[in-house]
Amino acid sequence: MKHLLSALAALVFAPLCHAADLPPAGAATVIRTLPAKEATQGVANDRQFLYAIQNSTIGKYDRQTGKRVGGWSGDPAIFIHINSCEVQGTELVCAMSDYPHLPMWSSVEWFDTRTMQHTRTHSFGPGRGSLTWIDWHDGSWWACFANYDGDGGEAPRDHRSTLLVRMDPRFSTQEQWLFPEDVLERFGHHSASGGHWGQDGLLYVTGHDAQELYALQLPQAGSRLRHVATYQLPTHGQAFDWDALAANRLWTIDRQTQTLVNSQLSRPPTQ
Repeated sequence: MKHLLSALAALVFAPLCHAADLPPAGAATVIRTLPAKEATQGVANDRQFLYAIQNSTIGKYDRQTGKRVGGWSGDPAIFIHINSCEVQGTELVCAMSDYPHLPMWSSVEWFDTRTMQHTRTHSFGPGRGSLTWIDWHDGSWWACFANYDGDGGEAPRDHRSTLLVRMDPRFSTQEQWLFPEDVLERFGHHSASGGHWGQDGLLYVTGHDAQELYALQLPQAGSRLRHVATYQLPTHGQAFDWDALAANRLWTIDRQTQTLVNSQLSRPPTQ
């Protein structure tokens, strides 16, 4: 425990530096691919199943055989843009928005992983941007409200206004941060499509297009996240999920081929 606390202290109080000055963090090696017709927005997983996300449709696949064993489809006029999901117990918790419509509104949608039925909702309404991902960590909800340049954006905000918001279990705001400026540059005109906290205490984020996974850290002071490292991915952005069965592995999607991709990071995601 003493060694763990020392390591965490070294991480938190490390000198500030630009991520470009750090040595390359490594890359991800493909372990397995699995076709899934819904794999256009993101992927989630538990110990038995994989869930492929496509706006108003979710496919459920047996992770051993790759066979589609269930799914859900909703009214696309209501379920406009489910971007990402994660499994919490027996529930699939999903981030949804009305992208690319205006005004931008967002909600969280819950599904029963056993029956794949929609069970409840929480509306954020308009005001911050489009909810692209949400993650339960350290007793709080951590949510990304994306903003965009051009189509889907809401002036005067652009992609630089993308927010990480920490909320209590009842979704009351606790804290908010902006993203690192160099990561915003890598997002281009889009924003953060996927995000999850890692076991090392870093926040990992993907953009919309670049084949990169960004490791971020809460700042010692101020309201802008720190960019700690970048990992090269075999797929282009979009929502991802840590593998429920293997450390340092993650699931991503190749939206062009509608494929779920399981990859191993070249070294443990720690700094």
